[in-house]
Amino acid sequence: MHHIDLNLMRTFVLLYETGSVTHTAERLYVTQPSVSYALARLRELFEDRLFVRTRQGMEPTIAARQLYPSLRDALQQLQDTIESSRDFYPATCARRFRLALTDLGEMALLPKLMRHLHEQAPQAELEVVPLEIEHAEEWLAAGRVNALICSRPLTGAAIARHVLLRDRYVCLLNQERFGEGPLTRERFIAARHVAVTSSSGHGMAEEVMRRHGIQRKVSLEIPHFSVLPKVLHDSDLIAIMPLQVAASFTEGSPLTIHELPFHVPEFEVALHWQAQASRSPSQRWFCESIIEAIGSGRGEVELPDRSAHWPSAGRAAACAKK
Repeated sequence: MHHIDLNLMRTFVLLYETGSVTHTAERLYVTQPSVSYALARLRELFEDRLFVRTRQGMEPTIAARQLYPSLRDALQQLQDTIESSRDFYPATCARRFRLALTDLGEMALLPKLMRHLHEQAPQAELEVVPLEIEHAEEWLAAGRVNALICSRPLTGAAIARHVLLRDRYVCLLNQERFGEGPLTRERFIAARHVAVTSSSGHGMAEEVMRRHGIQRKVSLEIPHFSVLPKVLHDSDLIAIMPLQVAASFTEGSPLTIHELPFHVPEFEVALHWQAQASRSPSQRWFCESIIEAIGSGRGEVELPDRSAHWPSAGRAAACAKK
């Protein structure tokens, strides 16, 4: 086991995390044959196949599953040690950071974040990964992403959290198609709804409805919020979504905002990252930059009063920008 190449260990960790020779090669900036050659050397070194090719990708063997946590932690510790001994300068940082976001996060937060990162570190790269909330803690623990932004609190002991802003859920609909008058609970239950799948992490309103026995008719289920303006524009469907983005959807459209006819608590949108990774200067800078760009360290944004009436798209947008 003399003269072990650390690049082999990095190849092993990335191949385990991506399950793909192609994606591993892309992350390492090498060719696929180079990754295949490294895998052959790893198999010889550990005297095990380590990965088996399946339809789903490169499936790790039992031996690989046992090796992964130790090799991952060792590489992370080595990287943190090297980084901590160097001076970190954002202006010359050429590192690629990976951030997991929902499509709502991409629309509402990404432009502001990109402006800030470009000003501070013009050579740095940002890769946005579609957030799958059920895998969020696993991704952070495995180092598959540097950080993620979501509204569902993550409870892992090794996860650090900072609140970026506060928001609440409202209903968005085309008033002309839906009909005039307030959105009562009776009209809400009788109406047709469009629902966004729970993988986005926005399931609080659904949980409240289940607890209170409120059953609605879901006529359409979609994976992303971003298509809602077009869907609602030509239908009488109702969508539940966060106020801040709903307000932007009303601009220049016939869509209007209504308060939910039942109480759902406000929620926090927070940045999450692996606490141990904070020892890395570049990781610490990345998280601090997100907080500065989006939350400005304040932890909340001003929300219109719940009693506010939303008679028109113009008023909805104006209230949300107060």
